[in-house]
Amino acid sequence: MFISNAFAEAVTAGSVQEGLMQYLPLIGLVAVFYFLVLRPQQKRAKDLKSMTEALQRGDEVVTVGGQLGSISKVFDQYVSVTLAENLEVMVQKTAIQAVLPKGTIKSIK
Repeated sequence: MFISNAFAEAVTAGSVQEGLMQYLPLIGLVAVFYFLVLRPQQKRAKDLKSMTEALQRGDEVVTVGGQLGSISKVFDQYVSVTLAENLEVMVQKTAIQAVLPKGTIKSIK
């Protein structure tokens, strides 16, 4: 005959452990990806959301475009930012990049 007979081998406990060991690097890679990428991104999104919810009149802010100003009016999704004495612009709350300490704008001028 040209084809040899195939015989099944008994499954041992060692072969089950070897099967689990094959997936250990994949599990480690997923854990590293979670702690280095996903978790910091979730923390950043949470901090940004709490910052935008806490915006109030008088806060000095920096927009995503780099403009410095103080908030004069707060709406649901928009804020009115005073950039100069007679210059007021409406921006989305999500366009606020950072809240500055009080007096920062006067110290720059």
